[in-house]
Amino acid sequence: MSLARKVATVGTATLFSRLLGFVRDAGIAAVLGAGVLSDAFFAALQIANLFRRLLAEGALNSAFVPMWTRIRHDDGADGARCFGEDVLATMLVALALFALACVALAPVVVHILAPGFAATGERFAHAVAYLRLSVPYAAVAGLVAVVAAILNAEGRVAAAAFGVVAFNSVMILAVAAVALTRQSDHAGRVLSFAVVVAGLAQFALVAGAAARLPGSPRRLQVTFHPQTRRFFAKVLPGVIAAGMPQLTLMVGVIIASAAPAAVSWLTYASRLYELPLGVVSVAIASVLVPAVAASLRGGNRARIAGAQSRAVEIALALALPAAAAFALLAAPIAGGLFERGAFGPQDTAAVAAALAAISTGLPGHALEKVFGAVCFAREDTRTPMLAALAGLGAATIGALVLFPRYGHVGIAAAIAISGWVGATLLGFVLVRRRWLHIDRVAWRRLPRIAVATALMACAIIAAQALLAPALGATGMLARLVLLIALVTGGLGVYLAGLQLLGVARLGDLVTAVRRGI
Repeated sequence: MSLARKVATVGTATLFSRLLGFVRDAGIAAVLGAGVLSDAFFAALQIANLFRRLLAEGALNSAFVPMWTRIRHDDGADGARCFGEDVLATMLVALALFALACVALAPVVVHILAPGFAATGERFAHAVAYLRLSVPYAAVAGLVAVVAAILNAEGRVAAAAFGVVAFNSVMILAVAAVALTRQSDHAGRVLSFAVVVAGLAQFALVAGAAARLPGSPRRLQVTFHPQTRRFFAKVLPGVIAAGMPQLTLMVGVIIASAAPAAVSWLTYASRLYELPLGVVSVAIASVLVPAVAASLRGGNRARIAGAQSRAVEIALALALPAAAAFALLAAPIAGGLFERGAFGPQDTAAVAAALAAISTGLPGHALEKVFGAVCFAREDTRTPMLAALAGLGAATIGALVLFPRYGHVGIAAAIAISGWVGATLLGFVLVRRRWLHIDRVAWRRLPRIAVATALMACAIIAAQALLAPALGATGMLARLVLLIALVTGGLGVYLAGLQLLGVARLGDLVTAVRRGI
């Protein structure tokens, strides 16, 4: 399977999962709104979301896949299977103990995650209960991550990618159950527990696919073999780097917790932001790292440059138009997706402002993912971690400076800044080490991608001006129809621009997606 086809497979699955995530988040907004319950829910789920981002959505691949590839090459399938069994068992034991500690110390954990919640307040009490119900997901995420990494290392990218679809499908069913039974008072508890059930469904899917592989783990035993110790020594900085967007959001939540509803507004905006970023990060982690690792072993510089160049093109081809669309359509997107039930017009305006601010960092975060993958493929996990920590520092300082004046929008802008800081530092290091190779084709295509994005932005601005009276419609269906029309029209102009400028043929794109599916 070619690199483009693998990216299409993973990207299609991730896009489908994120679209299901929109349905999930729209349902959560309808039943929880933006207030006491939603603030408590989103604050408590920071732990579960952190481990989902760190582990279950591809970040572990960055360290696991190169080592699995090397061990399988040197020691055969039996050596790789023993390595996988040891990593799987160690991960389960460590994360299960962590989850138990969080359950026992839930009030302390919530105080750390949301210091602005009064210890005797309603938000604090709900957050403690929600945390205890959802935190066992951390152990499940570890199992999902290892099995999915094995699948990706063996080139079975589809099963690992569609596992996230199973997760979001279960969450949607839970939201539907709450809405149909009208148990809004218990919605937070039901949804918190559903996170664990959804994780188990995801694990069942990937484990079933992995069971058919000849080198898949057959039993669990902790031996802590030297290879396993080396893996965990490498995985920690790599996972921190890959999960930095979630860590940055956690810092934002900590700062925003002092203001009512700010945690919810910031979280809803970040969920929208994660759609294109998730497609890029999962696709790059699942596809580029194995491709570059294999090229490095063959010593083929042309293949390495080709893989890196196509990754940069794909990342920016997704991130640039997404950032422009989010900035221009922030209000219609927030209103069309969330404004119903307990989520009102004031919440729409607040989420839209945060989305417009955070979207400016999307290209930076996308490039940071690509540059980090180049390091991970060379089994260097320390450099991306240091660059990501620099971005986290910039986000923290920026949030502390901007929050008093601009509220949650200032925090969103600080998160955007962090992506550009991390990408700039990491790109500078890669160039100095001569690890980053961009071919002539990419240098020709990248400016044309920017031009196609500009054409799309102009088309959206013109369409908004023409549809200005209709955009004030209050009906939910009318808002959704107009939003779909604007997005579809903008996408059509962008794709047409790519073809007219010679970047990509529409027929080739459709064929790649169809083969990926």
